[in-house]
Amino acid sequence: MTELSTNQAFIDLEDQVAAHNYSPLPVVVEHAEGIHVTDVEGNTYIDALSGYSALNFGHRHPGLVQAAKDQLDRSTLTSRAFHNDQLGPFCEALARLVGKDMILPMNTGAEAVETALKIARKWAYQVKGVADGQAEIIVMDGNFHGRTTTIISFSDDPEAHDHYGPSTPGFVAVPYGDLAAIEAAITDNTAAVLVEPIQGEQGVMIPQEGFLPGLRQLCTDRNVLMIADEIQSGLGRTGTSLACEYEGVEADMYTLGKALGGGIVPVSAVAADADVMNVITPGTHGSTFGGNPLAAAVGKAVVDLLLTGEHQAHAKQLEGVFAEELGKLVGHGAEAVRVRGLWAGIDIDPELMTGKEACKALAKKGVLAKDTHGSTIRLAPPLTITEDELRQVTDTLASVLAEARG
Repeated sequence: MTELSTNQAFIDLEDQVAAHNYSPLPVVVEHAEGIHVTDVEGNTYIDALSGYSALNFGHRHPGLVQAAKDQLDRSTLTSRAFHNDQLGPFCEALARLVGKDMILPMNTGAEAVETALKIARKWAYQVKGVADGQAEIIVMDGNFHGRTTTIISFSDDPEAHDHYGPSTPGFVAVPYGDLAAIEAAITDNTAAVLVEPIQGEQGVMIPQEGFLPGLRQLCTDRNVLMIADEIQSGLGRTGTSLACEYEGVEADMYTLGKALGGGIVPVSAVAADADVMNVITPGTHGSTFGGNPLAAAVGKAVVDLLLTGEHQAHAKQLEGVFAEELGKLVGHGAEAVRVRGLWAGIDIDPELMTGKEACKALAKKGVLAKDTHGSTIRLAPPLTITEDELRQVTDTLASVLAEARG
């Protein structure tokens, strides 16, 4: 085999032997530490994407790596046919963090959403009294909850949805943030409303103030479960443990993932109180790897970091700087910016460049970001970033836009 030493050589090999389901930036990461990654040619970048929030604590956080190493020396997988000594402590800590009674651990974010949908339907049949097979779940336009067949059935993104039918029935889509539309869509068969408190893939779309409290009240009044998908928005990203907390809202169920694995192993979970979670009984749902001791050990170490409140406070503190610096770009290459905690969506002037072009230009200057929906880019740096490093990210974006404007 030819020795590989350049970014392009690795990219060419990957292009030959790996499925083309992504279109990455031309950067091949070899080493990562904290907020920085280094490519195979020795170039160093600030990772301002954080694995779509899977790396909230940066790359190879020493405490999380140590938790994984310690567990690797003890046990890694038991299956759920047996108990293990890590699952209970992990679930107890996570339940305490999010204010729920019980946790159902899975692996990926999509699995967590699928699990929540199953729980909601079974709750509708066994608790609410909906006729079997008639349960409906209300979802939002512009949603992104994963790539499984059921989830893409209620996606309105053609790339995610088209040519994968027949679609799974039982979902009703309404405009994101529209309480009146949700209320009109609720029937006696409605089991739940599934919502992202902030739509990340859509470009960090933040609903108007009052939407989440209004949705909470509506779900309570109509005996409908509120499911909050906090896979990207949760675990400190918005300056609170959960994005719902920003407006003092408590959902009936949370789906969690990404950051829960510390960037080391896939870990996801559904959190709910016992009156909802107890519809799941032995044999009705499961996963060979869900709740494995390695994942549980890393997950608990992540939760322990969040239980101090330090990372949430840091993200909240830097939110003002982030918003101020990005706000200066509006009218100077950016059409709009949206910021919550250490999470931002920036709509680039489409006359200037596409989001992909902006991200390529940022990479050349040492900052990694990701585009979405044409001319929008997302920034989600690790929660461990300093103010000076954050300003370096925003200054670099300002430089890219200034050069494009000439």
